Amino acid sequence: MNIVLIKALQLLCCLSLLVILHEGGHFGFSKLFRVKVEKFYMFFNPYFHLFSTRDKWFTRLFPYFSKNETEYGIGWVPLGGYVKIAGMIDESMDTEQMKQPAKPDEFRSQSVWKRFLIMFGGVLMNLLTAWFIYSAVMFTWGRDYLPIESIGKGFQFNEHAQQLGFRNGDIPVAADGKAISEWSASVFRTLSNAKRITVLRGTERVDINLDEKLNMLTILQEVPPFMSIYSPAVIDSVLPTGAMAQAGARKGDRLLAIEGTRIETWTDFDSLMQRRADVLDMPNCSHADSIRLRSMNVVFGSADGLRRDTALLQLDENYMLGIVKMFPTKQYEAQFKHQDYSLLSCIPAGLKKGWDTLSGYVNDLKYVASADGAKSVGSFITIGNIFPSAWDWYQFWMLTAFISIILAVMNILPIPGLDGGHIAILLYEAVTGRQPSDRFMEWAEKVGIFILCALMLLAFSNDIRNFVLPLFGL
Repeated sequence: MNIVLIKALQLLCCLSLLVILHEGGHFGFSKLFRVKVEKFYMFFNPYFHLFSTRDKWFTRLFPYFSKNETEYGIGWVPLGGYVKIAGMIDESMDTEQMKQPAKPDEFRSQSVWKRFLIMFGGVLMNLLTAWFIYSAVMFTWGRDYLPIESIGKGFQFNEHAQQLGFRNGDIPVAADGKAISEWSASVFRTLSNAKRITVLRGTERVDINLDEKLNMLTILQEVPPFMSIYSPAVIDSVLPTGAMAQAGARKGDRLLAIEGTRIETWTDFDSLMQRRADVLDMPNCSHADSIRLRSMNVVFGSADGLRRDTALLQLDENYMLGIVKMFPTKQYEAQFKHQDYSLLSCIPAGLKKGWDTLSGYVNDLKYVASADGAKSVGSFITIGNIFPSAWDWYQFWMLTAFISIILAVMNILPIPGLDGGHIAILLYEAVTGRQPSDRFMEWAEKVGIFILCALMLLAFSNDIRNFVLPLFGL
């Protein structure tokens, strides 16, 4: 099956589930407090819909639903969903209803705490969904992890990190006195938030006091990397039509030198290739320069050192050698630990995983305000691209839980039009005892819609730049 189709199906299933559950949170509390819900739609339906329980053919087949006060339907714009609650100014901008006298079963007739729970219900459902999924995943598959002290060869650090006091071979084991027990991408977040890092250097523990506040986005973008697992430049596989295959390279061989520069790790290799790419990107790079850079003198040999070859390679049009690197953690496969969970133990484990993911995501939101952070904002194309190219239920559920947390955080932001905007206004009412006028609510909703449209435009433009234009070589 086409990779794009597989990713699209996973995204559609994920969003459909999360939208129904999120809107179901609003719907459930509304029904609990006997507030009328006029519409419950998965996806948006401007001008027309794909399905509705008010459709004539449906009401003829199922006449019971024609008597139901709520219209259930499916829209055609897969960017979310909504419930239309009677007596509430929302994105539908139904102001005519607000001109009528308030009825007991309307949103505006309820007490502040009831309205708060109705609005918070969607976010609550997203958080509970993530907790449930993480717990279910723990119970079904358990958890595999790599203890950080098992990375025996330690990490390789770039010049910036070494200026701060890190040394090649160091293993970070604590941040501000709190233990770092296992290796994951969250270690970079931990480093960026710490003032003191404890590293295992040989058999000694050494404290490194950071004189500067590390920016996680910056250190993740540094070339060579701020910190990477020491990974020897061992070839995992050789592409049959690549330059290295023609030179006689084999699986398990090691790169030793390129253009006279010694290569010990894949970080060394990436740094050298990046320097060549920088030359190619320079405005004064001529055609002759690009042809010259396609030729590369490479020294490689067997891992045991018994064979050593030198070859002058002609790289392909993308300046690639035609090899696949050995994944850094592959050399530590035997050190990975597996932990199983019972029906009872998976519940607190899922809660901890959900809390760690939530707190980490909230922590990372501060980077969105930066120029680099704004460039990372993406729409459903970005979200769909993070799904694997082959259907994997473990990855699907882990990503669905993560996206559920993202939806919870984004919806709780105090932006008019989002749940958080309504909640902020309700908190103001609870403190002051004054309910904002309908006119204020209308304008707040319009401002919120404008902000959301601007953010959506930014996300789509980023996706076009990052995914669409490269397809046309732009």
